[in-house]
This record gives sequence, structure tokens and C-alpha cells, in this order.
Amino acid sequence: MKIGIKAIEYYLPEDILTNDELAAIYDDWTAEKILNKTGIEHRHISKSNETAADLAFYAAEKLFHEQNIDRQDIDFVILLTQSPDYHLPTSACILQHRLGLSQKSGAFDINLGCSAYIYGLAVAKGLINSGIAKNVLLLTAETYSKYIHPMDKSNRTIFGDGAAATLISTGDDVAEIGAFDLGTDGSGAEYLMVPAGAARIPKSVETGVAKSDENGSVRSEENIYMSGADVFNFTIEVVPQTIKEILIKENLQQEDIDLFIFHQANKFMLDYLRKKIKIDKEKFYMNFADIGNTVSATIPIALKRAQEDGKLKSGDKVMLVGFGVGLSWGSTILNW
Repeated sequence: MKIGIKAIEYYLPEDILTNDELAAIYDDWTAEKILNKTGIEHRHISKSNETAADLAFYAAEKLFHEQNIDRQDIDFVILLTQSPDYHLPTSACILQHRLGLSQKSGAFDINLGCSAYIYGLAVAKGLINSGIAKNVLLLTAETYSKYIHPMDKSNRTIFGDGAAATLISTGDDVAEIGAFDLGTDGSGAEYLMVPAGAARIPKSVETGVAKSDENGSVRSEENIYMSGADVFNFTIEVVPQTIKEILIKENLQQEDIDLFIFHQANKFMLDYLRKKIKIDKEKFYMNFADIGNTVSATIPIALKRAQEDGKLKSGDKVMLVGFGVGLSWGSTILNW
């Protein structure tokens, strides 16, 4: 029984934040400098009353309509997000109702970011392989923009909001999901974090006070903090290793892979990784200039766009690699 990806669709918010708009806010930035540093021209930003669950809803509805999928066939829905509507209940339960899915469907959220899609594929495959589910709706959605201080020039230039919907099922027409290599290093949790606002450090007057760091970026404890250097060092250490591990598990050589799709973090990091790992440029897919880093949604959006761009053909082997917040990582190989 082949278990794999049957269809993908994605949704991006209507509002767009351009480099010119950001350069007008930050004195020492120009639109060209932002593009050269990040590889991003603009990013889509959710409205103030628009949540990650809303974006996931739109992506799922697009999947049902564009791919002619019967929503009553869905028997499990998983939402991968770090931007839930509420502390409780799980947003996936709310989406089950909004989407009109069967009440016999299982539903839960997974709180994971940059590596979430790989973990989600692993969980979905496990649910189907064990007989618990037949058709899993895997939703990835983030609105990191809501966690970023308006004057945080380091993070606001990188992240965009977006969502994707993936149907995981069985059959001869699926992109078969292979083995997995997953890992976690929680000692680096503080390198990418929203420190205040949950149970450990509740919101208070003090946590809402914004301060400027040594690079001139402004944030409070209620905003996203990212130590770019530490995340970069983590990434360049674990990504080459997870590639080696997944190739061993699949009994493949790097040359056997037709396309590599990494978490679409930023141009500098991806260029560095490609050169370090010695991946041919034509086999390395990057597509985020017009959307930015959409966290858990970057890989499925890139997969869909690669398909639309003609970069994927039947029989191709596609390696997916996620890495980041947690700190965590994961990789798998699809037989397209």
C-alpha cells in the first residue's frame, strides 16, 4: 500500500508588505539591501482579525474545490501551527466544524514551526499505516507577523503569513512518502522564542515594554526573539547530517535525488547550505521572493509551486528537509 501526498493547495493573505515600505520605516535599510540579504521582495501579511486557522480554512476549501475532493472522505485533520486561535481548544477541532468534516474525524494541533511539515507527514503516514485513518488533511498555517514588533527590522523583513493544505492518502497516484530522519535539540529553545504570554511567563506590564537591541531592532518579551547566528550555526550542522541519514535509510546516493526542497528560510542560509552540501543549482528549489518565510507552510507551498513550474515529473525523487524553531529538524524523500 503506497501512502503519500495526493494533492496540495495553498493560500496567501491579500495584504502585501513590500521592501519599499519597510525601507521607509528603517533608516539604515534600502529595498535593495533587504532583497540582497533575504532574497525576499515582499511578503503577505494577515489582517488584524485574520488568524492562522482562517488561512488554513481558505487553503483547505481551495483543496476541496480545485482538486475535486469530497470533504466527507476526510477522517483526520492535523493543523501544524504556532499561531493558534486560543490556548484551548485546539484549532483543528474548530476547523473540523468550519470545514464541515465528519464528526468521526480525529483532530489535533501540532505546535511546531520550521520542521513541522516533515513531522506532520510522519504522523499522517503513521495514522494511515496503523489503520487509524484513511485520508488525512494536513494543514500548515502561520501568522508570525502578529508576534513581530513593528520596529523589529531583523524579523519583519523575513517572515510572511500563509497556509497550505495537503491530502495524505493511499493509491497508485500518490507521491509516496518514504522513511524519516527526525531530531530535536531543546537546549537551543531560547534561540527562537516568544518568551512571554503563556504559562511560564504570563503577560504583564513589564513583558510588554519594548527595548532596542544592539542591532537596533525593537521588541518586547511578547514578541518573537531570534538569535540569527545561533540558528544559522545549528542549521549548518544538522542539515548535512540529516541528509546523510535519510540517504542511508533509503539506500540512495545524493546523485539519485532529482530535487531538493528545504525549509524556505532565507536566501543567504539556503545558498550557504547548497554550496556546503554540494547540491547542483538546478536540483535545488528556492521560491520565496514573493512570500517570505511562511514557517510551517514553506515546504508544501514550494512543492506545489515546483509542480506548477514543471520542476517535478512522475518518478522523481524529492528530498524534503525542515529545520529551525525547537530546535528541531527532519527529512524525508518522496517518490513523485
